Amino acid sequence: MIPMKKLSNDTRAFTGLEAAIVLIAFVVVAAVFSYVMLGAGFYTTQKSQEVVHTGVEQASSSIELTGDVIATGNTTSDTVANLTLFLQLTAGGHAVDLNKTLVTYTDQSNHDSYTIDDAQLTRTNAFNGDSDYLIEKYEKFEITLDLSSYNLGVNEKFQVEIKPPDGASYTLERSVPAQIDGVMTLY
Repeated sequence: MIPMKKLSNDTRAFTGLEAAIVLIAFVVVAAVFSYVMLGAGFYTTQKSQEVVHTGVEQASSSIELTGDVIATGNTTSDTVANLTLFLQLTAGGHAVDLNKTLVTYTDQSNHDSYTIDDAQLTRTNAFNGDSDYLIEKYEKFEITLDLSSYNLGVNEKFQVEIKPPDGASYTLERSVPAQIDGVMTLY
């Protein structure tokens, strides 16, 4: 018979089995870790793509000025009575709701904001379009801003900023000419 002490000290048979268990544990841990890392990478890539698309959409303006900026003058008081702009979508731009668009007027001593519902700002015509307040592809809108309360005189500078609900705002800066006429094109 074999002594008990000799059997318990002989561990050569277990060495291969222990190594296999440790190897399998390392493989399982590495697989779980790589799955977690890949998942986090895919999530980060997706969020980065969303941020880039949103940034491009917000940075680009949806509307642009088409045609001239026309001012009607009050020749008796030598002031500008109103300002007429023509707006359209930019190439590839999304439709813009004028009901949600803010128009801001600023000169040396005044700063006011208007929506399409205010009495100072009116949408008089829509060309190539329907009767809603949505600027869509191929449509041009005539917007008139009443400036009679500002006493905007000769050689004065002013700024009009059009802020659509999405996208960048459109800013135009103009100066009143040295002579006020009944109808003027402002450059």
